[in-house]
Amino acid sequence: MTLTAAQTKHIEDVLQISLRNKFQNYNPEPASMPFHTRLLGADRMALFSFIHSLNTNFGTSIFEPVALALAASNFKNTARQATAGCLISEAAQRVIQNTMDELTASYAKPNKANEIEAIRQVCQQGEMKKVKPTKVDVWLEAHSGEIFLIDIKTAKPNKGAFKEFKRTLLEWVGCILATNPQAIIHTMVAIPYNPYEPKPYSRWTMAGMLDLEHELKVANEFWDFLGGKGSYEQLLDIFERIGIQLRPEIDAYFSKHTR
Repeated sequence: MTLTAAQTKHIEDVLQISLRNKFQNYNPEPASMPFHTRLLGADRMALFSFIHSLNTNFGTSIFEPVALALAASNFKNTARQATAGCLISEAAQRVIQNTMDELTASYAKPNKANEIEAIRQVCQQGEMKKVKPTKVDVWLEAHSGEIFLIDIKTAKPNKGAFKEFKRTLLEWVGCILATNPQAIIHTMVAIPYNPYEPKPYSRWTMAGMLDLEHELKVANEFWDFLGGKGSYEQLLDIFERIGIQLRPEIDAYFSKHTR
């Protein structure tokens, strides 16, 4: 599927605005690294610091709005930094904890369909508890009414972090079903690119917690899911094109740090 002219323009604007805002507002923390600076140069150290800072908010400032731009033509409704809900049943909380305990102890293998149905069976049983679940990075509603809640993560999350990722995905299910027990819901982790390319993404580290077929999308799996087949490669082309267009501004910014 080819991205529309409007989608392409929207993504280009997101990249340009995000980078220019970063240049205007970036204020590096003072850090004296005399050996590194003398060896590599102040401009390269400034670039290193800038990239490190950019990486910390790449998800919210770039990946999330780009994801919504891609999804706009394929989904009925889209949102970012959304709330899954504020209530969850006591019984659902117990089911979620039991699921986590079994997965942690390797007594069971992750099976998202079964886990959702187990929560659905008790989603309105017992006292409804007020909760504050993790915000949903990308919320999508398909034309069929199906709901997709996506948590965008860094390319190399720590192995131990997947336990908390899994709990978040299950809690989102519990919150949605607390108010809409018949909802068809999918919750997943998205990793925007594969740092091991051309080798396959190393999925074994999360196999014990995530249902890899239904709870994880990496690189082209994620972007093509949002925008249609071929979206990932088109997206990389857009990033490259904007990088070339902004090269003079980027060079001018870092020339201020040349010693």
